[in-house]
Amino acid sequence: MPKGLHRRYGLRHLHFITCSCYRRLPLFASAHARNLFVKILGQVRNRYGFALAGYVVMPNHIHLLIGEPATGTPSTVMQVLKQRTSRRLRRKPRKKISSQQLTLPFQQPNDLLPQFWQPRFYDFNVWSQSKFVEKLHYMHMNPIKRKLVTHPRDWPWSSFSFYAKKETGLVRIDPVS
Repeated sequence: MPKGLHRRYGLRHLHFITCSCYRRLPLFASAHARNLFVKILGQVRNRYGFALAGYVVMPNHIHLLIGEPATGTPSTVMQVLKQRTSRRLRRKPRKKISSQQLTLPFQQPNDLLPQFWQPRFYDFNVWSQSKFVEKLHYMHMNPIKRKLVTHPRDWPWSSFSFYAKKETGLVRIDPVS
């Protein structure tokens, strides 16, 4: 573990996790990439048995609000989630890429990048109801702040629909009491 980094696990807190794509490139710019991430998130949640209280998938980063997993730690969960996502989205493209596309960094095929994710991730222990509400609100407002939509209900790659209307979204949300 890097010097000065202290993760606090085993306290039965929720964890607000932020993870960025390599050099904050919009590697989740396509609906296909965001859908695939959410699908993998659901699979990893089922395997490791953690509560998923909230999430948002942005073009260049993700936010998760998760509970302690039944198996492993949040670090284990993030390692597996990042690896599976990277492997699936960095597969060789099926069609040829023009040299013009290669000059624009945001259009580079994912398999040409040295990595998919920034190393490590940011983890904040959520120990109170007020912090839970604060972090959930922050996540759900992110697409508006980035001018992707005008209302959080218009961004399907988040848990907003569950909290606003109790609708099932792309992945099951576990209500936190």
